[in-house]
Amino acid sequence: MIIFGLILLLIGFVTGIAIVWTVGVIVIVVGLALWLLGSMGHAIGGRRHYY
Repeated sequence: MIIFGLILLLIGFVTGIAIVWTVGVIVIVVGLALWLLGSMGHAIGGRRHYY
């Protein structure tokens, strides 16, 4: 999810489309939050680890 967000950020930056840039930032933030919660041992969506 973090890699997908980085790809969206890159595409948004190259093409100049602001909505793609915004979605990329949102996807990165959500991915980082899920990664942080998963690494702390919290179950996310019924899974112990989020990969």
